[in-house]
Amino acid sequence: MKNLFILLFLVSPLLISCGVREVKSRPDDLSSAVIPAEQSIYNFKVESLSGDMIDFSQYKGKKILIVNVASKCGYTPQYKDLQQLHELHGDKVAILGFPANNFGGQEPGSNDQIKEFCQENYGVTFQMFSKVSVKGKDKHPLYAWLTDKSKNGWNEQEPSWNFSKYLIDEEGKLMKFFPSAIKPTDDEMIDAILS
Repeated sequence: MKNLFILLFLVSPLLISCGVREVKSRPDDLSSAVIPAEQSIYNFKVESLSGDMIDFSQYKGKKILIVNVASKCGYTPQYKDLQQLHELHGDKVAILGFPANNFGGQEPGSNDQIKEFCQENYGVTFQMFSKVSVKGKDKHPLYAWLTDKSKNGWNEQEPSWNFSKYLIDEEGKLMKFFPSAIKPTDDEMIDAILS
């Protein structure tokens, strides 16, 4: 029992700092706010895992779920949930996976290794991108947009761990941040995508 208490004491700050289940939503009073065209998510062009440039303007009119992923994380099984979400609701939401090695060195592989891992272990068919940095001085411009309220309108929440999720609406507005503990198949996520 003493060991359990010590473990909870040590892990609690980590769980709190990761925002275990705290979803952040765009404030209602910003629902009509307009983001300047030069700061639109649709201006991004990002290299895919296969080396092709993906133009985000192709996602206009559809929700977008952006997830920083990793192959050696306790949340890695969420790849299965992301694939299931893609298969069930791919007509409503584009799932975009961004491998990142920012948390615990849990994505050490090359793009080819990541691609092979995703296909062999989870049959991933949703759009995956080249490995990026999601925080720090070398943060990818897309993640700079997602975490800078002067660019996205309200949010400054960086990914707190692997499998943090950002939901963009059909008009390109950032609507929600979901922490890692919220699975892609949780009711809260499905409701946000289908609403």
